[in-house]
Amino acid sequence: MSTVYVKRLPTKTPPLGDETRPFWDATKEAWLCLPNCNFVVFYPRSRCPACRSKFLEWVDLTGRGMICRRTIVRRAPGRWREHTPYVVAYVELDEGPRMVTNVVECDPEDVEIGMPVVVAFAPTQDGYALPRFSPNFAEWKGGPKDVREEIG
Repeated sequence: MSTVYVKRLPTKTPPLGDETRPFWDATKEAWLCLPNCNFVVFYPRSRCPACRSKFLEWVDLTGRGMICRRTIVRRAPGRWREHTPYVVAYVELDEGPRMVTNVVECDPEDVEIGMPVVVAFAPTQDGYALPRFSPNFAEWKGGPKDVREEIG
């Protein structure tokens, strides 16, 4: 049986500005949204990086994606030291953009490229939340056999 780890990784209030406020306000409601200009843009900004348009529309996202790169951090400085090992990953969202984030609620050794994930918000002390991701076990065809048997 795989062990599910629910680790509390450090969080701190993100820097807030006019360009990023809609993103962070949505996290208070456990929702992921990003600006869109023919494609969804991450990180939040006031201009499209492709066409330089100022006419970006904020859109709600599904919060689903896939691991496209990952590493396991085994030694870390400062307040992160006591939380090792943990995963830092690039998650490609279903809507297209890639985010650098942490993968939580699973053994770091079980995180694989191609693994489907879903957003899991980690609250900060000021009510905002950091979007982290956890395995979407219902869609994880390559996962550990005992996990597939439990959910399917």
